[in-house]
Amino acid sequence: MIRHLLKLVWNRKRSNLLIAIEILLSFIVLTAVATLVVFYVDNYRRPLGFDVDNIWTVSIEMHGPMGRASTTVVNDGTAPEAVAAAETLRHTRERDLIAQLLLAVRDMPEVEAVAGAAIVPYSGNSWNSDIEINGKRYRYGADAGTDDFAKTMGLQITQGRWFSREDDGAAWRPVVINERLAHEMFPDKSPVGQFMTEQRPGGDPTPRMRVVGVITDFRKDGEYAPAENFVFSRARLTDAGAEAEPVREIVIRVKPGTTSAFEERAVSRLRAAAPDWTFQAEPLPQSRETALRFWLAPVSAAAIVSAFLLLMVAMGLTGVLWLHITQRTREIGLRRAKGATSVNIRQQFVGEVVVLTTIAVLVGITIVVQFPILRIFDVVRPFVYAVSISIALVLIYALTTACAWAPGRIASAIEPAEALRYE
Repeated sequence: MIRHLLKLVWNRKRSNLLIAIEILLSFIVLTAVATLVVFYVDNYRRPLGFDVDNIWTVSIEMHGPMGRASTTVVNDGTAPEAVAAAETLRHTRERDLIAQLLLAVRDMPEVEAVAGAAIVPYSGNSWNSDIEINGKRYRYGADAGTDDFAKTMGLQITQGRWFSREDDGAAWRPVVINERLAHEMFPDKSPVGQFMTEQRPGGDPTPRMRVVGVITDFRKDGEYAPAENFVFSRARLTDAGAEAEPVREIVIRVKPGTTSAFEERAVSRLRAAAPDWTFQAEPLPQSRETALRFWLAPVSAAAIVSAFLLLMVAMGLTGVLWLHITQRTREIGLRRAKGATSVNIRQQFVGEVVVLTTIAVLVGITIVVQFPILRIFDVVRPFVYAVSISIALVLIYALTTACAWAPGRIASAIEPAEALRYE
């Protein structure tokens, strides 16, 4: 039966070629959309690594003399030293003022904890670098937080500890890494106490980093973002120099039941402490909603495009099969006259479409499996590709079979006498 269907498909290879190409393109598009959806679902079911409820973030925009770099030029050749000294003074004053801002917010009755950070979750900002261990480099996302950041954000320490006064005066930079990076760099030993070397553009020498703690996987960009290696550095507001970790965000944990009126009171306090700076407060759940809409935008666009493509394929396939029935009326009548039942006729038409779909799908699978094999998208696991291909297979076979069913029923209803006298 299969050999007979293959022969029928081959005999009409010219007319079937366009149908096969449409099915192939539809399968690839379905696989792409399914991969994106399954990728998001796979990420969504993983823990974030931080709390969202009862958290507020305040972005700081620095203005005034302390918010602008010095451009002093000295004609005696000491301009670089003068600029460096001015930069150091500016950063020191900034950190002193940020420390005062944290104290001002901490005294509010609604506040349970407050901390400073370089980047906050759902902000869309990123900070990336490389770490070298035994000659091997590891890419990671980075952030900096003060000593109360873990308590404020609800980070879960699995090994070691978070930053504290124990790190004051250390000859290295204390860092906290997530479990994902710890498993990659130190699979056979505890990461706590291990040293790492950061790679910076230009090969500038940097202080060695020492791991003091490990946290659960931290996904700063939200539920739909993939897991990534992550490193936290200590932001110490009493450090001098322009190279100290920057603090441009304030993270506030408030008591449950705190209303939106907290925003106005908090910003008023901050403005009173730093009248030249601008502050924008936002509850973290609201930032989360905005970020999730941003993540879902490409899925919605891809779903709309694929829906229109599948509709065009369904209409084209149904129309072509309808034309085939008209052209093959005599063939159908002859088969009916020789004893073929209406079920046999219907099975033949559906079988031809299934064979044609299988040929197109085999070509499509050959193309799609190159992505996980070549590791074109490292963040997508092979499991996601496997599930996505399975979903696309089910959908494409369901679509083509449904398109062939109606013309097949019409063909099976043709009477032998009517078909034999057809002209």
